[in-house]
Amino acid sequence: MEYISEIRALLASPKDIIITSHRNPDGDALGASLALYHYLIQSGHQVQILFPSDYPDFFDWMPDIKRILDFDNSPDECKVIAERAQIAFYLDFNSIDRIDKLGELLDTLNMRKIMIDHHLYPEPAAEFIISDTTASSTCEMIFDFICALGDRKAINRTIGDCLYTGIVTDTGSFKYSTSPKLFRIVSELLELGVDDYELQDLIANNLNEKQLRLLGHCLDNRMEILPEFKTGIISLTKEDYATFDIQRGDTEGIVNYLLKLREIQVAAFFMEQPTIVKMSFRSKGDFSVHELARKHFKGGGHKNASGGSSFQSLSATLKRFKGLLPEYANELNH
Repeated sequence: MEYISEIRALLASPKDIIITSHRNPDGDALGASLALYHYLIQSGHQVQILFPSDYPDFFDWMPDIKRILDFDNSPDECKVIAERAQIAFYLDFNSIDRIDKLGELLDTLNMRKIMIDHHLYPEPAAEFIISDTTASSTCEMIFDFICALGDRKAINRTIGDCLYTGIVTDTGSFKYSTSPKLFRIVSELLELGVDDYELQDLIANNLNEKQLRLLGHCLDNRMEILPEFKTGIISLTKEDYATFDIQRGDTEGIVNYLLKLREIQVAAFFMEQPTIVKMSFRSKGDFSVHELARKHFKGGGHKNASGGSSFQSLSATLKRFKGLLPEYANELNH
């Protein structure tokens, strides 16, 4: 693994370390950050996780998650902690704008910065960049990172629970981006005592009534199918946000339901927020929603799972997206 000898030397004595990940953290961002946190703590370092925004409350069960600080709610405290840090780990994001105002702060600070990420096209935002776009998740990379440091035996049940959470969520319960190597890692985590049934239950069966009703509303009232382009669309309006009191994490995973349709190759989910329309894209097979998002909606991510945004109205954004589809008709109907 590139840079591992330099990083091992950096971590050879106790350091003041921060860990950060992208806005609206998902299971992989949380799992990777918490796994690395627990590893570094047991190695004698002073560690704090700082996120640009809060995490969804359905991850409340994760070990020590409540120790995380977010910049939206505690900017002054985050600033004090960041300013005294000697090392920053950037996990599960490939450009500094993914951490918003926290990124603007960190960019000004003189510290050693280490990026560990599996998204395409990482930007030079850190001194050490460990990138593997073939990895299923950043959690898979954190497992490899700890092993490369020579500390495989330091991976315990707590670290394993965090890693397993990120792997399960980023692979859609082992439907995407899997490999023989990944299953060997998962087997090792289970041997440590990770309870796959318990964690899958906590991850998948943790909705509240509002979230289930919102899903029903999306499928019954907000779903549009464009069979000529093998594309499904779900859109939520500002009124929907008010009616369902939609909070962070409530829309997690809804876009994936469109891919359950046999003929659908591309799923697009549009969320009208106060000043911006956020988008989630998913695809099957060889069609790259990453390229679509990067080219047209200032976004990106993975080949089959990406995001984007628009400052146009929801109706204008939907019209623009539909207008792009003929450009991709040959690929979608191949």
